[in-house]
Amino acid sequence: MISLRNFALRRGERLLLSNVDLALHAGYRVGVVGRNGTGKSSLFAAIRGELEADKGDVDLPGKVRIASVAQETPSLPDPAIDFVLGGDTEVAAALKAEADALAAEDWEAVAAAHIRLEEVGGYDATARAGKLLHGLGFPADTHQRAVSAFSGGWRVRLNLARALMMPSDLLLLDEPTNHLDLDAVLWLEQWLLKYPGTLLLISHDREFLDNVATHTLHLHGGGAKLYTGGYTDFERQRAEQLRQQQIAFEKEQAERAHLQSFIDRFKAKASKARQAQSRMKRLAKLAGTEAVRMEREFRIEFAQPNRLPHSLIRINHGEAGYPLPPQAGEGATIILHDVGFGLEAGDRIGLLGPNGAGKSTLVKTLVGELPLVAGERSAHPDLRIGYFAQHTVESLHEGQSPIDHFRELSPDASTQSFRDFLGKWNFPGDRAFESVDGFSGGERARLALALIAWQQPNVLLLDEPTNHLDLEMREALAEALSDFDGAIVMVSHDRHLIGLVCDTFWRVADGQVEPFAGDLDEYAAWLRTRPAAQGTKTRMAEAAPTPPPKPAPARKPPNPHKLAQAEARMTGLEEQLAAVDAEMADPRSYADAARAAELAQQRTRLQQELEQAEQAWSALYEAG
Repeated sequence: MISLRNFALRRGERLLLSNVDLALHAGYRVGVVGRNGTGKSSLFAAIRGELEADKGDVDLPGKVRIASVAQETPSLPDPAIDFVLGGDTEVAAALKAEADALAAEDWEAVAAAHIRLEEVGGYDATARAGKLLHGLGFPADTHQRAVSAFSGGWRVRLNLARALMMPSDLLLLDEPTNHLDLDAVLWLEQWLLKYPGTLLLISHDREFLDNVATHTLHLHGGGAKLYTGGYTDFERQRAEQLRQQQIAFEKEQAERAHLQSFIDRFKAKASKARQAQSRMKRLAKLAGTEAVRMEREFRIEFAQPNRLPHSLIRINHGEAGYPLPPQAGEGATIILHDVGFGLEAGDRIGLLGPNGAGKSTLVKTLVGELPLVAGERSAHPDLRIGYFAQHTVESLHEGQSPIDHFRELSPDASTQSFRDFLGKWNFPGDRAFESVDGFSGGERARLALALIAWQQPNVLLLDEPTNHLDLEMREALAEALSDFDGAIVMVSHDRHLIGLVCDTFWRVADGQVEPFAGDLDEYAAWLRTRPAAQGTKTRMAEAAPTPPPKPAPARKPPNPHKLAQAEARMTGLEEQLAAVDAEMADPRSYADAARAAELAQQRTRLQQELEQAEQAWSALYEAG
């Protein structure tokens, strides 16, 4: 159990939490919610022992194992799978001991290392790490890629996989769905539901919270209150509490007014003086129930387009992809084949599919940022696109204010018109003149969306617009998009947003773009029936910092006879390894030192042969 007793927490001069008494029992999955700045991440830091309480205590069980996601990933040459496996420190130590013993040809030490690996579950550790990587979107052919070769968003996923790899009793996750695609979010959801320890989870994804959390911890006004259930349950309970509080306040105010009226009328009248004194005492003892101070409702809007033609964008027989760099010669890497996609006024389309399958490629092609390799893209002359890309937030100009950004778009508009507009997007007063250097990720994202809205587009192409946005802003964005009359194409891992805004879905997978006849629940069901290896070869197409250097040749079906032989070879080696492991797990085998040494050498040889067989199978599959 985690206990906070009379707990107070300060960050600098600011008191974040005070007089918190709380008990979280083993096995709870707790969604931690509250506005930005209420102390969610600071509470995590206090639980990890990185921040000292201003007052009170945080009590944790003795020898509790805490896992959390690192904020930074060093640029390491280590293979991704080794980096993830390192999250299990006991397994990593046993593997190092085995490697050192093998290098020294110390067969007794090798045997001891193998016993330790058996004790800590080391023999399936690489497989477990591989499953974590696969679930978070890394196909098998990237598991040996150096950590330094991955872009920032993919390194965040590596950190998450490493945290999940660590055996733990308490898991702290701060916005784990940022930088994940919907497929990975659905996988993570299922993984967390099976997690046997206690989970504390900060998230602005209400659907994720609803599906994972057994309890919700709300930080508000310096306090912390625990509710039973997910985010929707919390909202319902809090709304009822606020309603009851307002009723109590109004009842008390009416009683106050009645008592004060009696006192004012009769306090000077001798015959009523005793009654007036009694009422004065009663008035002094009233509880002082506060009026409900509703949290400010945040509303934004996208102005209705000046012109809204019926047919907006059309792609016919499109081959979408990236041109090769000049040094690689002519040609292109084709990501999407024979695309037929039309966008008309009123369309509200959600794009579904794994990261790297080509959703962003399709959006860039619709924008016109990425020319088609073949086929035709046509657009109406009155088309006005509002485009939010995953890199949009980073493209804001350092050292400039929101006003400066707006003036670049409309040099002749008045400063007051900019201020009025920015006020509606929660940049009031002097905030409109502050440098974006000091803005949080959420404030930068909000400013980027405001710049899009200012231009009155008739098409919104939104690629993961909710990263860094809190729940209040996501709700406001959902309402604004629902009221927008133009067309919308959206990529988002936020199921609540995409479910509210989009009424049709297209699936992007295996180089194809096709309508999906179903809703998000049916898409999740489709994912569960999808073969594990299907479609994963392209998941990393957008993970690398630069476009793929080689053209993707037309796939031929693999030779089934050779594939069967390769699979049989792997199966045979796996069975031999299992037999050796079984014998090594028997303590009697170590009575014979020669036999123990022979088993250690045999296992090393079989493991090397299995790795070579897996590479041969992979090469057959890739070559077709």
